[in-house]
Amino acid sequence: MVVARLLVRGYLVLGLMILIVHHQSLLPGCFTNDAHPRACVPGGVVALQPERSLFDASKVRAVSLGGWLVIEKWMKTSLFDGIPDGDLLDGAQISLQSISRGTYLSAERGGGDRMVVNRTAISTWETFKVWRVSAGVYQLRVFNKMFVSAMNGGGGAVLASAASPAQWESFKIHRNPSQSSMVHIQAYNGMYLQARDRNLLTADLKDVPGWNKNDATFIMVVNTPLGGEYQLANGWGAEAAVNVFQKHRESFVQESDFRFLASKGINAVRIPVGYWIASDPNPPAPYVSGSLQALDNGFQWANNHGIKIIIDLHAAPGSQNGQEHSSSRDGIAEWAVQVGIDYIGESIKTIDFLASRYGNNQALLGIELLNEPGAAVVPLDVLKDYYARGYSTVRKYTSSAYVIMCQRIGGDFTELANVLPADKVVLDVHFYNLFNHELFDKKTPEWNIDFVYNDRLSLVKRLNTAGNALIFVGEWTNEWMVENASQSDYLRFGAAQLQVFGQATFGWAYWSYQHQLYRWSFKQSVQQGYLNAPTSGW
Repeated sequence: MVVARLLVRGYLVLGLMILIVHHQSLLPGCFTNDAHPRACVPGGVVALQPERSLFDASKVRAVSLGGWLVIEKWMKTSLFDGIPDGDLLDGAQISLQSISRGTYLSAERGGGDRMVVNRTAISTWETFKVWRVSAGVYQLRVFNKMFVSAMNGGGGAVLASAASPAQWESFKIHRNPSQSSMVHIQAYNGMYLQARDRNLLTADLKDVPGWNKNDATFIMVVNTPLGGEYQLANGWGAEAAVNVFQKHRESFVQESDFRFLASKGINAVRIPVGYWIASDPNPPAPYVSGSLQALDNGFQWANNHGIKIIIDLHAAPGSQNGQEHSSSRDGIAEWAVQVGIDYIGESIKTIDFLASRYGNNQALLGIELLNEPGAAVVPLDVLKDYYARGYSTVRKYTSSAYVIMCQRIGGDFTELANVLPADKVVLDVHFYNLFNHELFDKKTPEWNIDFVYNDRLSLVKRLNTAGNALIFVGEWTNEWMVENASQSDYLRFGAAQLQVFGQATFGWAYWSYQHQLYRWSFKQSVQQGYLNAPTSGW
């Protein structure tokens, strides 16, 4: 009897050892899929869940922590509440109509010439982009990227010919307390702009004008398209911004969120960062210190809960697409402009900083070299060269981290598939049934679901075999342009995307974890029953 028990115990131990060896051969550690049978993830499993490792799934199942370390107003508008003159943030677009003449201010020839007051309609030359100096003090950028300037600080002509702004290009805008669209504009020397001559705007009125019909009173129409990190920090000003950012970073993502994601089977997070993180704790103005400490916290929490991290350079110096999520100051994308400041070189320095700091951290899964460069503003050859430099920079510090390229928005999906060697290289593509009104507007739930199962699936399969890079659907969400969709519609739409994007050779990342628009929020969608994990897991 004793011998029998020993034999049974021996067989059990042997079976357990075989199971462990087999199990370890499948851990990412090592993703397994048809196209790339052993694409290894650095560090292996950090922590186990009661039933299975977070990385037992064959691919990346990630959620982006958008809006945490790179601000986007539409994700949390309350951050901007209370900013003085909150409509006149950096990048706000204004037009100015003379009360006395009824015509509009215009930068003749789009800039490089005089300012006139003779246009009867608003177009690009009559639209000025705001650079905020402080509440009430602004600089105005014209169509050709020059700045409005009161010559000698005031007392004469106003031109649109300054290459960069300083004191002569700074103006106080005084609003009528009872009608905020009615304004006076004061030059640096205290004189006021006026439209005495329709063919030349001047800054030569010494006396304070009234709010009656006079040459120094204008109607200002404001459009505020941008609400990014730059707008929030510069809008609040240095002292107030510190408090706003600290509270946001400490509350928007916490360790409990990593615990929640782990409990739902999510095995990675994609964390967008801005280039200013490399200068922390002394980032360039107007950025606020603290993002580096928050990212350090994220790595600690990830290690605590068995989650991997993709660091994503979301906001590059000069802006790679002119959008608020790249922290553009005024909607102009200058990252790829090879004149003056070397924005690309500054980006490489940021990648170097991130790779050197986190390259040996077991939670690091990969570094994304740039998010959503715009095809209209970033030439393909420039981007290819940058990605090659970024790859070499990462490899100085780690051979295990994935190097991730992002597609050019508006470019061909496959144009970057063979840019880098087949050495843990990933191509990130973003799929939304949104933004393209011509394609997605006024479509039914069934149409959208069919589009995912047909068009998206076909593209994913084509990308999977297009080149050296593994394919990562690095942004998608369970929102669409369907009106009055039911909860059942959302569940079916989410299930379709999970099934299709799950076939990408690297995996996917949901955008985003937290969002004031609930269907954009992974957390809210899961908690409220609008997005379910497949029965087999993510």
